[in-house]
Amino acid sequence: MARKPNYSFERNQRAKAKAAKREAKRQAKLATKAEAKDAAVDDATKDSSRDAEAVDKPQTNGD
Repeated sequence: MARKPNYSFERNQRAKAKAAKREAKRQAKLATKAEAKDAAVDDATKDSSRDAEAVDKPQTNGD
């Protein structure tokens, strides 16, 4: 004799899978956003350090 299907269990499993997928997508989006922000900060830091190096080095006239 076949077992009676447990529809509520299956529905809950699908809902949990959907929620897990949604959370993974949200985490990936946050990680991408954080990487972009870090890259922007790194670029700004590099620009600042180049400016600081230019100030630290004395200019020569080539004489």
